[in-house]
Amino acid sequence: MTPPGLRERKKARTRAAIREHAMRLFDEQGYAATTVDQIAEAADVSQSTFFRYFPTKEDVVLADDLDPLFVQAVRDQPADLHPIEAIKRGIRQVFAAVSEEQRRQERRRQRLIQSVPELRARSLHQYAAAVDLLATVVAERAGVPADDFPARVLAGAVIGSLLATLPRGVDEPALDHDEFSSMERALDLLRAGLPLGRR
Repeated sequence: MTPPGLRERKKARTRAAIREHAMRLFDEQGYAATTVDQIAEAADVSQSTFFRYFPTKEDVVLADDLDPLFVQAVRDQPADLHPIEAIKRGIRQVFAAVSEEQRRQERRRQRLIQSVPELRARSLHQYAAAVDLLATVVAERAGVPADDFPARVLAGAVIGSLLATLPRGVDEPALDHDEFSSMERALDLLRAGLPLGRR
């Protein structure tokens, strides 16, 4: 993979700075009380620059930077793997590459989503997009059309099983080893046909 050029690195730094200042302000004064103007000023960017990176204030929190990495990791798995095994290996590959700082940021992000009703509500709408994204990759690997119904059903089942492993409260950790183990167990159960009583 070609390393990112100077322009891409600058864009990534700007995006990261906007998000970090936003999260700091959310922690200090609350999500509702923080404005886009305040975030832009703290990050030393214009309001128009803010909106180039994040369409809304909500997107600063809801945008998941790991999604593109996960999709590529699944896409790169051997073609003969069962789709659920390819997904499991993709998750493992991304998880192994996540730094401790990224884990800390993800824990902050998940806690905020769980604690702010409008963020929690909008995050539910993102699950449909996640199904679309995963179904496209599953279909691509199987050599079937992107709108293939079985591919969409499998993607929906995978997303649902992964959602079932998410922390149930704002004080529970996210993206730690135990959660990753739960994700693997959920996918194993799904592949086995969801036998009840299996742990």
